[in-house]
Amino acid sequence: MTQRFDPEQYLDVSITDDKMEAHLFFKKIAEDFECSAEQLKSFCKSHNIVYGVKYEELNRIASNPKAFFAGKTLIAMGKHPTDGKDGRIQTNVNFDDSDKRPKELADGSVDYKDVIQLNNARKGQLIAQRIPPTDGIPGMTVTGEEVPGKKGKDVRFKVGKNVVVDPEQRAMYAAIDGLVTQTDKDKINVFPVYEVNGDVDYNTGNIDFVGTVVVRGNVLTGFRIKASGDIRVVGGVEGAELEAEGSIEITSGIIAGNKGYVRAGQNVKSSFIQDGNVFAGNDVIVSQSIMHSNIRAGKSVVCTGTKGLIVGGMLQAGERVTARTIGNSMSTATVIEVGVLPDLRNELTELRSKLRASADNMDKTDKALAMLDQLAAAGQLSPDRLAMRIKLNATKKQALQEQDEMRERILELEKMLEETHTAKVEVTKTIYGGAKIVIGRYTRFIKDPTDHVSFRLSEGEVTMIPYV
Repeated sequence: MTQRFDPEQYLDVSITDDKMEAHLFFKKIAEDFECSAEQLKSFCKSHNIVYGVKYEELNRIASNPKAFFAGKTLIAMGKHPTDGKDGRIQTNVNFDDSDKRPKELADGSVDYKDVIQLNNARKGQLIAQRIPPTDGIPGMTVTGEEVPGKKGKDVRFKVGKNVVVDPEQRAMYAAIDGLVTQTDKDKINVFPVYEVNGDVDYNTGNIDFVGTVVVRGNVLTGFRIKASGDIRVVGGVEGAELEAEGSIEITSGIIAGNKGYVRAGQNVKSSFIQDGNVFAGNDVIVSQSIMHSNIRAGKSVVCTGTKGLIVGGMLQAGERVTARTIGNSMSTATVIEVGVLPDLRNELTELRSKLRASADNMDKTDKALAMLDQLAAAGQLSPDRLAMRIKLNATKKQALQEQDEMRERILELEKMLEETHTAKVEVTKTIYGGAKIVIGRYTRFIKDPTDHVSFRLSEGEVTMIPYV
């Protein structure tokens, strides 16, 4: 190709203000203009266009210049910078409770009583992390100049109550056991109390909380509250399941219909209990009445209000039962047991039942082994029966060991039952016929109504003395 055409005389370039685009145009036209792609590359370089050059476009211009006489042609494009991502706070909980969906069970069915998953946190648990901003990615102009990218904006923790942040401001932790909550201006808090301003029903669903639960209404049949702290119910409790590691207080009483249970690690306090199952690590305190209920208390059952009535059902207490009235004029069967932790007494009953069942099974095993021994003596023991004989002998050995362990534990529990010198049942008004008083291993049936009495264990029998 001839060199008689100098590109500098015919061509020019324009560069945008941001230097991100370069365009080539003809400032002078000659119908027979010719140039090579290499000349165009050199031309670009001489005009300081060194980045993002479109070499394919230069080749097209060189092969057919006439097609590019009019207008401008984009021959280089720079790279715009990319801004960094802003920092953010990543929480380990979901604060969006607008979509309250029932819990789906493993079989695909839905539990409509599980609609809210509380954002529980234990003391020291990580609840949020600060994700730092990222640096921007630099760009490049067509003239080879680097264009810096903007770094993302930093973010800070919005610290509420009962949370702590590490010195590096990278992580937020719960300072107490409680409910992780976001309040005004997106502050993150951990509150020790979860309140329900109404009934525990299908709107709230079951509750499982690491702190204290307060219910301003009633707890309906079939629902469950579990709390690591206390449970306080301003209304009443139906056939629901309430379980607290601390204490449970029910203002309007329990009408359970023999459904559900109320279980507290410490105390249970209620105005009345009807057809209920109540278990307390320490005391059950009732102001009005306990009727036809199953009550177990590690220490005491106290029912001494204006009514103070216990009638029907079974009450078990480790130390004492105190009531104004036990039983009624209709001689309704009412069982009061004191003098040993209820759980130990129930364990003793269960162990005796297991020991009897084990002895019955041992009888069957001995008979089967006797038959197999006869076959062995006659040389008629098949491989299958030999395997059965070995298995039965191993089973017998294990069963004998388990029986020995059960007998030892039964003796231990029976000894505890003997140590009941401080246990007592106190009746401040009247105890009626039909009541049964059990202290330790000893029982006394009440036949006739008696006023102002106390029952204690003395010289191997339950004695009745005046109540002072």
